[in-house]
Amino acid sequence: MVREQYTTTTPGTSLERPKNEYVYKIGIYGWRKRCLYLFVLLLLIILVVNFSLTIWILKVMWFSPTGMGHLRVTKEGLRLEGESEFLFPLYAKEIHSRVDSSLLLQSTHNVTVNARNSNGEVTGRLNVGPKMVEFHGQQFQINSKDGKPLFTVDENEVVIGTDKLRVTGPEGALFEHSVETPLVKAEAFKQLRLESPTRSLSMDAPRGINIKAQAGNIEALSQMDIKLHSSDGVLLLDAETVRLPKLPEGSRGGSGISQGLYEICVCPDGKLYLSVAGMGSTCQEYSRVCQ
Repeated sequence: MVREQYTTTTPGTSLERPKNEYVYKIGIYGWRKRCLYLFVLLLLIILVVNFSLTIWILKVMWFSPTGMGHLRVTKEGLRLEGESEFLFPLYAKEIHSRVDSSLLLQSTHNVTVNARNSNGEVTGRLNVGPKMVEFHGQQFQINSKDGKPLFTVDENEVVIGTDKLRVTGPEGALFEHSVETPLVKAEAFKQLRLESPTRSLSMDAPRGINIKAQAGNIEALSQMDIKLHSSDGVLLLDAETVRLPKLPEGSRGGSGISQGLYEICVCPDGKLYLSVAGMGSTCQEYSRVCQ
């Protein structure tokens, strides 16, 4: 650029006109100017591409002022609609479904829920695998909707808080140790069987044991002995008919005449036997069975 100087005069004065003088040149010329325009054009293209990509990402990801896609941000937390897949662990204080639908947790291998303390240590773990469900913790408890404990398990005991425990398996229930319960009852029109295949079966109660069959028989089978013992009371058999079909029949030196009537006799060791009834007691005559 060329800058020229001009001088104004008034009429009647004469000044010498200065000669044209080159002061300095400014600007970008040549290949530098072309590189600058090219760089500005490149920046404009990058700006347009970035803006277009931003608009496309916002549209594809369904960004909105309330959230992204099916994910909504509310005052209570995050709300997720539909099915979602998590590739990494999910940390949350509370997870619940909508009022009108159920909550489904699904995995191709297993579903693991961990509870940690303030130090990051795992205090409880629930692992749902393809073959079994595992729980690791100090206590496992199932409550009803009213907060009543229904099932509680810890290292010392298992507590069932329901009014009735029903076992529907064909083989019944197998207990390796003792069972404490106020009532053992079979279903209607079904048999109740208490059995110990290789050991003894003991029933103890501080205030009495009541065995009752309202529409059937009561059978007690044993390979060895069946003992009925009362320390302070008596043994009472209250029935219209008491039968002892396999009692041994006493004998004596001579042959007696039996009319089909017998007398029940007791040996000194408590053994029962039958003797042919007579006008008086015949137990002494037929007491050879006690020898």
